Amino acid sequence: MAKKLVIVESPTKAKTISRFLGKDYVVEASFGHVRDLPKSKMGIDIEHDFAPQYLVPLKAKKRVKELKAIAKTADAVLFATDEDREGEAISWHLAELLGMKPESVQRIVFHEITKDAITHALENPRPIDLRLVDAQQARRILDRLVGYELSPFLWKKIYKGLSAGRVQSIAVRFVVEREREIQAFKPQEYWTIEGVFTTKDNGKLEAQLAVYEDKKLEKLGVTTEAPAKEMVEKMLAGAWTVKEIRVKEQQRSAAAPFTTSTLQQEANNRLGFSSKQTMVLAQQLYEVGHITYMRTDSVNLAEKFRTDAGAYITEKFGAKAFTPRQFKGRKGAQE
Repeated sequence: MAKKLVIVESPTKAKTISRFLGKDYVVEASFGHVRDLPKSKMGIDIEHDFAPQYLVPLKAKKRVKELKAIAKTADAVLFATDEDREGEAISWHLAELLGMKPESVQRIVFHEITKDAITHALENPRPIDLRLVDAQQARRILDRLVGYELSPFLWKKIYKGLSAGRVQSIAVRFVVEREREIQAFKPQEYWTIEGVFTTKDNGKLEAQLAVYEDKKLEKLGVTTEAPAKEMVEKMLAGAWTVKEIRVKEQQRSAAAPFTTSTLQQEANNRLGFSSKQTMVLAQQLYEVGHITYMRTDSVNLAEKFRTDAGAYITEKFGAKAFTPRQFKGRKGAQE
């Protein structure tokens, strides 16, 4: 009995999605890209509108052959690759290899791997978005045009194997400009005076001198060692009392949901992860259905998550503990 074929990118994602689909579906993975530009040459016809010359890499040939065989016996083929430029391009390449027209393709997309999200996606298929495909191709072609011209220059001047593409080239300029700013910086000496005091209950209280002789001490108020030592000697000769205790109430708001950049920053600050480590782990969490799609600059939260989280917090800690918040994304964010 023929089934509907659903093609995703990774085997982990395929396994997770299989749990939510019935016996009428078979889920297969493409294992990433199935076509690319050749490695041995530029692979772009510059004289004819920069037309790319795609081929199926050796490592993908067996998988493509298997997918073609399964697609021939399937009732329908649905492409469920990630909803970004790369995912859209993978679906387009697959459709081309399977002999399908982009406008007739059933493309399904979701931002979280849950039963509700997948069911909704199956009920609302769309054609391949050729604008995203064109964007991915433009990026790939630009990478090749810059990289294949610039990289050999680096091999001659620095050492072989360095890669220089559209991103690395601009990044080098940022590094150079920042280094020039660092070199142009003029350091200025300043001193701070700090003390450790014993409280009545034999506790320790650390404090920094803020006011001296009835004058507020600015950050650069003490610029050399001599006056700093003189001030310390004067203060050590006197008696110390607590003049005033100020108690302030501060209100702290929850941070907005992670975007790609804030996720990477927090992972680096708290765990020391590199950007690559963070995104590899995030991809794995997404594929097994634990987080929503992480390549985004949107702070939107899934409605189901908001509802479920609200119900859990209310049940566990009471209604007062839950205050739903709607975070506003920046203009142009990938909502």
